[in-house]
Amino acid sequence: MGIAGIIGIVIILITVYLLIRQYETRMVLGAMGILMAVVAGKPMAAFDAFAKNIIDSGMITAIVPVMGFALVMKATECDKHLISLMANVMRRIRPILIPGTVMATFATNVALPSAAGCGAAVGAIFIPLLISSGIHPAMAASAVLAGTAGGSALSPGNPHNPYVAKIANVDVMSVITVVSPTGIIAGGVVLAICLTIVAKFFKEDSGYEAEESMADQSSFKPNPFYAIVPIIPVSMLLLGATGVVSALKPMGIAHTMLIGAIIGIAITRSNPSKSIKAFFDGMASGYGEIVGIIIAAGVFISGMMAVGLVDAFLAALKDSARIVKYAATFGPFLLAVITGSGNAAALAFNGAITPHAQQFGQEIINMGTLASLCGSLGRTMSPVGGVVIICAAIAKVSPMELAKRNAPGCVIAAILAMFMLLN
Repeated sequence: MGIAGIIGIVIILITVYLLIRQYETRMVLGAMGILMAVVAGKPMAAFDAFAKNIIDSGMITAIVPVMGFALVMKATECDKHLISLMANVMRRIRPILIPGTVMATFATNVALPSAAGCGAAVGAIFIPLLISSGIHPAMAASAVLAGTAGGSALSPGNPHNPYVAKIANVDVMSVITVVSPTGIIAGGVVLAICLTIVAKFFKEDSGYEAEESMADQSSFKPNPFYAIVPIIPVSMLLLGATGVVSALKPMGIAHTMLIGAIIGIAITRSNPSKSIKAFFDGMASGYGEIVGIIIAAGVFISGMMAVGLVDAFLAALKDSARIVKYAATFGPFLLAVITGSGNAAALAFNGAITPHAQQFGQEIINMGTLASLCGSLGRTMSPVGGVVIICAAIAKVSPMELAKRNAPGCVIAAILAMFMLLN
């Protein structure tokens, strides 16, 4: 490794520090990528990566319509009806409140893939419900937070799914098919079980006297027809991909999301002008906030390649191929814990290492989805994660209280995911 590589390592350490300090992720990744390319004497490499990624239609058509649909669901309040309906069912079966909240949030996260958006929407209803049922506020918020760890792994709007699909040269639903069992078991069921055990051990599953300031959500009457709308597009994609309904097979993500939005507007009789504006506002937000991170990560990776760090890392892994599964698991996991961003950690790994998975005897889809899932798990036990802070604020507790309650489950889930996805 030459001088440029050594400087590149220093720049990466600076990048991690800036992400820890919560500087804007896109700015940090993009700027540091350009800096590494300049150090290597190849400044145009970073700009070429930028130009290539801003018109990557595969990722745009997979991610942007989902965010448009999600905003329509919020504008029509269909997401609120779905969450309230699940809350009403769980309220009648008190022993399953904690694991039920984890899995209900997990299911909602499939339809609303933004962890922060899902955490805010679900948390506004479920956290007061759990607290009023005698569950400790920190445990109530932890249950909602845990549900945001793996649900988006099954969503076509998760930025990692189209990203991995592009690398593996397959469609998005093929990626989701591979990751679904691991996402459900490790990213959902295991977390629900572990958090329930933690709640029992610390006696936080009952006996808490709720504060009067916590609002009672029982007055809201969910409409089951409105509640079903958020799951229509994902259901159409799954039915088409599995061949159960052959007529749905030709439909892409954009088709189903637009159909779902139209159905939602029609059923709720919402103002079409405002709803369509919300759809396009959501698309714009999806491009700027999610595709934007992918673009910045691409620039960062191009800088790493320019200074020779990617080649050096690959050479080190080839000399000890057995450690690649641990790198794919705990690299994104630990970086996400430190920085609070699962996206930045996983995208950096998937862009640099995952395309070479077959050299280590692994499948690209498996390694890529493992990195993204472990990034989400790491973010779920990070006290500086955005969704962690949101859930903590709703429950009026410290984010650290949520992080330490979810830590055992997240570590166990990451290890289990490694064994399920990699040889």
